[in-house]
Amino acid sequence: MRIAIVGGGISGLAAANALRQRGQDVTVFEQAPALGEVGAGIFIYPNSLRQLERMGFKEALAAVGGKVGAGSHYNRMDGSVVGNIVTADSAGWNGMYGMHRADILDVFAKALPADAIRCGHRCVAVEQSGDKATVRFENGASFEADLIIGADGINSAVQPFVTEPSPKDYSGFRAYRGLVARDKLDSWPDRTHQVWMGEGKHFMVFPVRSGTLLNYVGFVPLAYETVESWSAIGDRNELAASFAGWDPRIGHLISKIDHCFWWGLFDRRPLKTWINGRVTLLGDAAHPMLPHLGQGVNQGVEDAVALAILLEGRSSADAPSLLKAYEALRHPRASMVQTEARQNGKRYDSEYASLEKRDEEIRNIAALRLRLYDYDIEKEAMAVRAAA
Repeated sequence: MRIAIVGGGISGLAAANALRQRGQDVTVFEQAPALGEVGAGIFIYPNSLRQLERMGFKEALAAVGGKVGAGSHYNRMDGSVVGNIVTADSAGWNGMYGMHRADILDVFAKALPADAIRCGHRCVAVEQSGDKATVRFENGASFEADLIIGADGINSAVQPFVTEPSPKDYSGFRAYRGLVARDKLDSWPDRTHQVWMGEGKHFMVFPVRSGTLLNYVGFVPLAYETVESWSAIGDRNELAASFAGWDPRIGHLISKIDHCFWWGLFDRRPLKTWINGRVTLLGDAAHPMLPHLGQGVNQGVEDAVALAILLEGRSSADAPSLLKAYEALRHPRASMVQTEARQNGKRYDSEYASLEKRDEEIRNIAALRLRLYDYDIEKEAMAVRAAA
């Protein structure tokens, strides 16, 4: 099939690779003049890494990822350990990286032909007629395809042509984030993810770019609604004041910060549907979620693999029914992860009657982590395909 993907971010390029590897003719349209990712660190967990390694990205991701493993802890605000963070699946496979967004985007882009990506194309409309769908762009160009995928993120331009967007709900939090060179710190536990939790706020650190950089995020309550931005300039002193009196390791890291950014955290409820005829949504365009499980990109990869498997070897006439199968497979799981991410933020921010109850909830999250990590979307999609 001839497929147009609107959005050249991580999920869009993951989908392009997955679909091309299974025989589809794919073109990606990105609104920016060049590919690039705002933000800094993300997690790649076992549930998506096993898929990406099967797609041939094992060596490339290992070369740029920050390996995360033993020694990763949930901590109280004073630094005392609450419990271990699960970094392996039930079989003991430690498939977890901290990854700079720009690095993983570059890995995916290099695996695609140069003519498969067209930048400077901002989607303004999607139309359908008979056995074709057309995407139109602000620059006057248009592209006719058998199927259109909206992978254009939380503020998707494709989404309104599929379903009524979910209103955004301000979470009450601002997240400060940025990068610190590992060699600036006196000491730091290598290859670990560290989370500190206190009343109403939490702080986390994990490695990216082969461990040479540490990605930090500080989640701080904010009474008034702020903008939803990845690139607003933050105030290091303001961040330091928010975590004054916490574990000295946090203060030491903040003192080494050169640049600080922030974004307002907004939640969205699951969409009623992801599909409309020959048009579908994928990644954050379909299921934007709070970052408290780190599963956003991972769920986008699962979407990509599922769609590629279901479409492989099928004709254009089958596209609408196959998209229904894709939604039936993916919507329940992604909606569950959206809900659990919201709940996990409450755990981190100690929204419980006592710290003892909070600590118990944190230890119990290991079962959820394993349920997420053990899931094999390729296996699940092949079963749906076989039953069709």
